[in-house]
Amino acid sequence: MKQKQHGFTLVEIAIVLVIIGLLLGGILKGQEMITQAKIKNVVADMSGVSAAMYGYQDRYKALPGDDNRANPRWTTTAPGDGNGIITGIYTVLASGTTQQATMEAGFFWQHLRLAGFISGTGTEQPFNAVSGRMGVQTGDGAVPPAFPAGVLSDGQPAPATTAFTSLMLCSANLPDKIAISVDSQTDDGVGTTGTVRGLLQAQPNPPIPAGGNASAYIENGVNTYVVCRTL
Repeated sequence: MKQKQHGFTLVEIAIVLVIIGLLLGGILKGQEMITQAKIKNVVADMSGVSAAMYGYQDRYKALPGDDNRANPRWTTTAPGDGNGIITGIYTVLASGTTQQATMEAGFFWQHLRLAGFISGTGTEQPFNAVSGRMGVQTGDGAVPPAFPAGVLSDGQPAPATTAFTSLMLCSANLPDKIAISVDSQTDDGVGTTGTVRGLLQAQPNPPIPAGGNASAYIENGVNTYVVCRTL
């Protein structure tokens, strides 16, 4: 006896393919929405810290972290030296360490918190939307900082450099797409120029190298960057 073979019709196959396409489209759209939300959070965090710092300056006539009158104003913190430069690096070590006890880059956050400009307690620097460290630093962290790009100590022109030499806010561990979007939305979208610059990472939360030269962005789905914005 012959047995009738059953199979899928072209209509049924087409319906399945449409459903799969809709599912894939929804997943990709969802991922893009998550990425856009992270970009907005990183930009908002940078703008918020900048506004908090200027609010502190307006109220106390000093930089948070460098404020030499922070104690005895608040007895729970240490004062800065009041020289107008925030010493230390943006990747301040965890609370309670010997190094952090002398780093104005850590007390930057504590002074802002004690003044009520940002939330939290202590000197621990916050995390960004992708779990990278945020922190402040002057140039490459050297003391005294380097002279501005294009100027030598005697005032003569110097070779152009991509380095940061001023106070900046850094946000680490940003995937290439987020780093490029943050730079594009707040500056010129170029990692080596402008007030926002990027540094290609070889490790999580890396230090700014001597000289602090920035890196060009390469979007390959693998690279991560520290993005720093001049304050």
